Amino acid sequence: MLKINMKKIKKYYGTRLLLDIEDLKIYENDRIGIIGVNGAGKTTLLEIINKNIDYESGELFLNKNVDIKYIPQLGEPNRKIISGKYASIFQVENKWDSNMSGGEKTRFKLAEGFESTCNLLLVDEPTNNLDIDGINLVVNNFKAYKGTLLVVSHDRNFLDTVCNKILEIENGKCKIYNGNYSKYLELKEMEDTRKEFEYKEFIKEKSRLTNLKRDVENKSAKVKTTPSRMGNSEARLHKMGGQTNKANLDKFAKSVAKRIEHLEKKERPVEQELIKISILESTKPHSKLLISGNNLNKSYGKKVIFDNADFNINNGKKVALLGPNGSGKTTLINMILNEEGIDISKNVRIGYFSQSMDILDEEKTILENVMEKSIHDEKLARLILARLLIKGNKVYEKLKILSGGERVKVSFAKMILEDINLLILDEPTNYLDINSLEVIENLLKDYDGTILLVSHDIRFIKNIAEELLIIENNKIKHFMGNYDEYIRNKNKQKLNIREKNIKEKIMILENQISSLIGEISTEENEERKTELDEQYNLKLKELVNLKREI
Repeated sequence: MLKINMKKIKKYYGTRLLLDIEDLKIYENDRIGIIGVNGAGKTTLLEIINKNIDYESGELFLNKNVDIKYIPQLGEPNRKIISGKYASIFQVENKWDSNMSGGEKTRFKLAEGFESTCNLLLVDEPTNNLDIDGINLVVNNFKAYKGTLLVVSHDRNFLDTVCNKILEIENGKCKIYNGNYSKYLELKEMEDTRKEFEYKEFIKEKSRLTNLKRDVENKSAKVKTTPSRMGNSEARLHKMGGQTNKANLDKFAKSVAKRIEHLEKKERPVEQELIKISILESTKPHSKLLISGNNLNKSYGKKVIFDNADFNINNGKKVALLGPNGSGKTTLINMILNEEGIDISKNVRIGYFSQSMDILDEEKTILENVMEKSIHDEKLARLILARLLIKGNKVYEKLKILSGGERVKVSFAKMILEDINLLILDEPTNYLDINSLEVIENLLKDYDGTILLVSHDIRFIKNIAEELLIIENNKIKHFMGNYDEYIRNKNKQKLNIREKNIKEKIMILENQISSLIGEISTEENEERKTELDEQYNLKLKELVNLKREI
């Protein structure tokens, strides 16, 4: 069933055409993830469908049975009190409080949205401000939702797990790809391969026709002259035949020129230049162990953060710091930066990416900011900014007019160009669109220094981190492996504990059954014997089921 149809819709901001939608259809059971660069119009699309904002031309058709619920990224929920059921499902208080943490506010708004009896959910960035456990909780609830879904998200794991279609907004145009985000990447790669082939074929055919036109024009030029040895009569006949031949050649040349003119033009596919940020040999730290903390203790009032905790960060390793909100991740980073009970090796120079982005100067241009302490030339700086979609004269804009996502990009570019050999990144993916996120991800994968990374983006952690520090029960556990290995190990431990519990239950049941057999064999009262038989059969059935689980 068709739920939404948008035809020839145009939406402008000032003179800029933000959305130019030819024909967009959304059907029942569609679970669509909306992607695009910052400022592409993703939120605007949701706002138009929810009739919060108008558009200049076109037609929006909504099925009469559509009941929409819009959950925006910013602002407060429509209702400040939710049921205990949904408060419990989303693990949040049932009454809105402006002093809630960012993650609690996100979960409250989602709970309020899911509690409504809608069949079409419009959601803007549902995983923002959530820790990994919170994201898993939200993902599971979206998977269980039975209605139609349109969701703006830069969380690739969410898009892979929840969505069955991806809607890409690029240069105002909307295009739907069937499948999750990973399938979308496959289809985009096929598109790029086809575009490359079509461009080469276009260049080859244009070159062939251009050469043909030149050859014909050369032949036509040679027809003009009459050999000097000819008499007047012969020359006249030659000239008449030559004029006919020349006219034919000129006509053919014009025909070829038209064919060149009418060739369907193919644009050269954009090739991204590889960027590798290398640390100069003279500034590399030589110690195997760069940072260590032993017997760390930290409290805020009665709240204990660390209790005799230990950790190490080795040279050249990319390490992710994990733990739920409030567990002490930012506290540990601050302890490292302030060298509070932390040992830091000589020659370690730390670059710190914080969510406050306080390394930037509001009054300076983008280029001035990134070049301020850069040890690399302007060419590399511009190349990195271009990869982050900050191109051309954009680099001369003042920082104070930039969006949050653009500031993140500038902050990251500035830091990575400085004379540093250890990056500490605190939630670097916030406010970034997927394209920029993947560019930064590739830069970090090729970076040959040491990284300590805090992120709630599971895919980002998987693609970068080779070791983990996990904060649990006021301790810091060091896992020598990547995130996938950690989850496999964790699941194996859970299985082992579960298997142990089952075996204990089996042993108890076998003892109970043995005791029942003894009682049945000596019991003379028939009524009591029947009762014992029933207990025996129930225990035996339970035992069989438990043994199947091992």
